[in-house]
Amino acid sequence: MRTKVVATLGPASANAETITRMVKNGVRILRLNFSHSDAASFRPVIALIRQVEEELSIPLTVMGDLCGPKIRVGEVAGAPHEIDAYSDVCLGLPEEADKATGLPFIPLDQPELLLGLEDGMEVSLSDGMLTFIVTETMSKDRLYKMQSQNAGILSSRKGITFPGKHIALPAFTEKDKVDLDGCIDIGVDAIAMSFVQTAQDVEDVRAAMQKRGVWLPIIAKIERQNAVDNIESILAVADGIMVARGDLGLECKLSTVPVIQKKLIRAARHAQKPVIVATQMMLSMVKNPIPTRAEANDVANAIMDGADCCMLSEETAIGNYPAEAVGYIREIAEGTEPYYLERIKGPYKPANEGVNPVKYLSYSACLLAENIDSPAILCHSTSGASARLVCSRRPAQPVYCLTPDQSVPAYLNFFWGVIPVMTDSSLPSHRDRLVAFLEGNKGFPRGRGYILVSGQPTPGQTAPQTNEVKLYYK
Repeated sequence: MRTKVVATLGPASANAETITRMVKNGVRILRLNFSHSDAASFRPVIALIRQVEEELSIPLTVMGDLCGPKIRVGEVAGAPHEIDAYSDVCLGLPEEADKATGLPFIPLDQPELLLGLEDGMEVSLSDGMLTFIVTETMSKDRLYKMQSQNAGILSSRKGITFPGKHIALPAFTEKDKVDLDGCIDIGVDAIAMSFVQTAQDVEDVRAAMQKRGVWLPIIAKIERQNAVDNIESILAVADGIMVARGDLGLECKLSTVPVIQKKLIRAARHAQKPVIVATQMMLSMVKNPIPTRAEANDVANAIMDGADCCMLSEETAIGNYPAEAVGYIREIAEGTEPYYLERIKGPYKPANEGVNPVKYLSYSACLLAENIDSPAILCHSTSGASARLVCSRRPAQPVYCLTPDQSVPAYLNFFWGVIPVMTDSSLPSHRDRLVAFLEGNKGFPRGRGYILVSGQPTPGQTAPQTNEVKLYYK
């Protein structure tokens, strides 16, 4: 299986037995959700993950998911209220409650959220269960009348979103700063950042890491329309993205999410960055032992869109069948990937972006591997960049990436079809390391040709980068 699986750990799965079963079924990334926990509570879980990692000899990635600015309304007087379709309510700052003229009043104690709200704009509460349209500006940036577009229950402390509106709140909150320090202290391998809107949001987290003298991959969660609009600049600074379809489906029209998913995956592949598709992939398996047909199609379509990873949330955190849910993704991936590879089969052509010999060499390696039906492509890369470029072309062959840097395998686990391997650095030549690995591994049959991709420095090369593709017959 080339598609990677991200599993969220929780009460149903935070034990060695379940983690082991999930890893055997294809999980390579374990997600820790910081929305309701802190680093100290996750320390024992990480110890379990490292234990499984050692027992199975499979590099695993621990990803800390920062919660970001989850926006909620305050205490609604007299709640819960039954709201009829096309009835009126008021939304405003708490001190404006007495001006609500007998209508249900929804308090919002963050003034910046109301800035720029105008008549005709949409407001969504309770994960989309209640949708409103602003019909009257009673006091600009302070108090608004809204009309409900559907019937539902209005309760206190529920989440609120403003689809399409820029939210003037930093994505990197004070809680996130504390949690990031905790993640570094307990040995997390990667960070997922919630509610990213701009490249600056990602750079804020990077700057905080640099103060601690560490580098961890940052996965930008695309949950807002602003992030979709700014995807190119976000991809330029992030190390990967997540198509977080839950909140994205509240920010954008639900009917547009499938196309947005495809566009985001394509943009990530063009940037040679990994992309995770998340939310409700196997949601029925929280309670049921098998997924629905629609869920199976959803996973298959994400794979055929070109996703590197599929993520499970409630399915593995609180579900009754966490390992089985991973197993079904594995089955679907194994059935889908051959068709996907056949569909995209054809000449590998570099993007029209000027002179880029490193990218062209990587494309050439894929073309050569296809032509000779090579069992594998083997890369040597200190940073993992060579494997990233090769896998972006989605070769049918597994891509083994040898690296001497212990921090690199955790990042490579996000990439489609890449198998990270720590290499013996006693051999000075990168090519010699690849040959030694190839000759010493009985899993690579003799009498076949293998593609070796390396970047051995030369006198005229000032920076290490891919400069050699070799056809090696074992």
